[in-house]
Amino acid sequence: MEVAVLDINGKETGRKANLSDAVFAIEPNDHAVYLDVKQYLANQRQGTHKAKERAEIAGSTRKIKKQKGTGTARAGSIKNPLFKGGGRVFGPRPRSYAQKLNKNVKRLARKSALTLKAKSESIIVIEDFDFDAPKTKNFINVLKALGLDSKKSLFVLGDSNNNVYLSSRNLKTSEVLTSSELSTYKIVNANSIVVFEGALEGIESNLSK
Repeated sequence: MEVAVLDINGKETGRKANLSDAVFAIEPNDHAVYLDVKQYLANQRQGTHKAKERAEIAGSTRKIKKQKGTGTARAGSIKNPLFKGGGRVFGPRPRSYAQKLNKNVKRLARKSALTLKAKSESIIVIEDFDFDAPKTKNFINVLKALGLDSKKSLFVLGDSNNNVYLSSRNLKTSEVLTSSELSTYKIVNANSIVVFEGALEGIESNLSK
């Protein structure tokens, strides 16, 4: 599959980039995409939630009223979960939500996500560029030139570029990462994928194994 290479102003350079069929034109596996996205979101959870149970509540241990003759249910402790301020029954405890997923499934999921983006013509290839200094305004100008100023976009770099990364950091709808950091969730979550020309080789080498 061939895609026109654009410059920083959104105009065609006259060159074509070849997107490997082994990465951008496979038979998509929706279930693999689901599993990888599910694992990514689960791994983001801190799992630090905690509620005090009956044994952890501070309070008197004396019997709060006599056993019989009150006309109400018997009660032995102010820390009873039925009372206000009492402990919680089977409350949440700190735990890990991390999930494991086979490397081959993760690789298949990323290729499937990229294929779906390629089919919907949501992948843009742009020639490598850099800024003289980190400046959000410069990055916004690039977004406007590509027609992505009102869409969620993901920029994929070949190598880390501090100026481009810092220029995009204040924008909620855009994210910049390198080809080695590419994940299925990031691909699916973006409306358009902007791939630097120098990142194509890294993406294909990582996913063609």
